[in-house]
Amino acid sequence: MNQIAESETMPVWQREPANEALDENEDVLQHIRMMIKADQRTELVEILKKWDPVDVMQLLTRLRLKQARKLFQWLPSNPSIKVVAELRSEFRSTLLEEATLEQFRDILHGLDPEDAIDVLNEFPDDVAEELIARLPAIDSLEGVKNYAEESAGRVMARKFVALPETCSVGDAIAQIRKESDRIRKIFTIYALDDKNRLTGTVEVGKLLLNDNSAPLSSIMNRDFIAVSADMDQEEVLRIARRKDMRTVPVVSADGQLIGRVTPKQLSRIASEESAEDLLLMSGVSGEAKADDTVFKIVKGRLPWLLTGLIGASVAATVVGSFEEQLAKAAILAAFIPVTMSMAGNAGLQASAVAVQGLATGAIWSGDILFRLFKELMAALVNGAIAGTILAGLVLIVSQVVPIEAPHQLALATSLSLLCVTTLAAMVGATVPIILDKVGIDPAMAIGVFITSSNDILGVLIFFLMATTFYLG
Repeated sequence: MNQIAESETMPVWQREPANEALDENEDVLQHIRMMIKADQRTELVEILKKWDPVDVMQLLTRLRLKQARKLFQWLPSNPSIKVVAELRSEFRSTLLEEATLEQFRDILHGLDPEDAIDVLNEFPDDVAEELIARLPAIDSLEGVKNYAEESAGRVMARKFVALPETCSVGDAIAQIRKESDRIRKIFTIYALDDKNRLTGTVEVGKLLLNDNSAPLSSIMNRDFIAVSADMDQEEVLRIARRKDMRTVPVVSADGQLIGRVTPKQLSRIASEESAEDLLLMSGVSGEAKADDTVFKIVKGRLPWLLTGLIGASVAATVVGSFEEQLAKAAILAAFIPVTMSMAGNAGLQASAVAVQGLATGAIWSGDILFRLFKELMAALVNGAIAGTILAGLVLIVSQVVPIEAPHQLALATSLSLLCVTTLAAMVGATVPIILDKVGIDPAMAIGVFITSSNDILGVLIFFLMATTFYLG
């Protein structure tokens, strides 16, 4: 078959209005049809990588079904449809167009159920639900809807190599070769008993190191970890990271193997959870999207803003309660933002480390006290250094600007920074752990809650120190 000309000969695709095909794109379509027919996968994928995702989706809806199905299977999954749709509102709109949904329904209908489920996992949830509703009733597809969002059952792959534990190594290798076209990457095979319950795992590399006649039961790892289908995907990620697992098997209530969470899915979960935590840390609902309506934006952000308003109001009340002290020494007002800034920063640093440790599984119940002790020691050192620097600055400035009782002021401000930094760090390190214990996302601790609480504590401690050591 003659190779089709390189990408520089291809006309430029013109963005098409909704439900309207442009004649200018016919040459592009013809060129791509010829490349698909010539099986020029590598060349075509390289071309389409440079296209805007919206244009790629429009192209798929303009191709004949057989060609669209083939091209869709060729396309790389990074960046995935799900990620692009979250970032690009117009891409989501294109996916939800009636013609696009009908085209993808036809594409999915022509795939094996397991392949269709893998493809559905690439779509945003609302698009996936629309497509499932349009597809014929298939047990495995219907099963997707039975699992909660962000659960292991929702993201698991249904393709895996599972063999009886009595199977020989030679037969297992033969089965892997047979399944290689259906399953792209096989890292682990699973051993089952006579009731199809998972009893062990075998790394593919281990098969090559054993005699072909050896049964899987003699070389399999019996000390494996499996998760239930209803386990939250973030907990699955924690287990995989803590145990350094490439894939995580998913079992039913009676121990039967029903799927596996692949490295690709684990990577995607990490990306999604990081994005959600970032939103929560910024004081925004974890469900926020770029194309949200005004009502959703207000609903997601207003509670956090009002929480911050309450915190700021309490801090202002604390400052107001020391009006007499401020009247005696107006210079104290200059140190209020310094104290609040140090409290907020120390709290955010400690809470960010705690949230990251909880998310990755690095913080275990057994070492919580040790970690809190380390945070306390680090906070004392940081506070002592910052307090010493501030005291030195006060004394230096007092040589240029008249300051009443500079040594007492330096002592009061340095001690307040020491106490504020230490207390804020302990609050920041402790609150996420407490929230995690009671089942609340610890990322919610960062942002408004930590900042507001530490602002209040910081101002209170500062004025108590100033009253005791400067005005006393």
